[in-house]
Amino acid sequence: MRLTRQTNYAIRILMYCAANQGQLSRIPEIAAAYSVSELFLFKILQPLVENGLVTTVRGRNGGVKLGKPATEINLFDVVRVTEDSFAMAECFEKDAVECPLVDSCALNEALRKALGAFFEVLESYTIDDLVKARPAMRDLLGIDNLPPRVAVAG
Repeated sequence: MRLTRQTNYAIRILMYCAANQGQLSRIPEIAAAYSVSELFLFKILQPLVENGLVTTVRGRNGGVKLGKPATEINLFDVVRVTEDSFAMAECFEKDAVECPLVDSCALNEALRKALGAFFEVLESYTIDDLVKARPAMRDLLGIDNLPPRVAVAG
């Protein structure tokens, strides 16, 4: 199974916001830190905002911040809202041709268990875990080189 580029960068946006805690993060700064287009990041923001993982503040001094504490956002929360499908085989797909073995197939059972284990691991890691694992993250993302700003509440 391979996660989409959208999921990868959604997690990176959340990590950036967590590392920049107390400040609004701006999309141009996040895009520069990860060498990706701003337009791409704006598209990724929509499901994150809709699901309360990120909040936006509009205006000249606006930006984005985590919608809840980084300790309360696990990786499965992000994957669930950014991935379109978890079909590991044709029989997982809704419009798949019916197989006579669907309800008793050992492959189907094995893949479902594997997917369940994958989800369990994702649920066990939070955005906070990822940020704390790399103490130099602020420096690596260039956050420490940004001009000082007024801190945001919440």
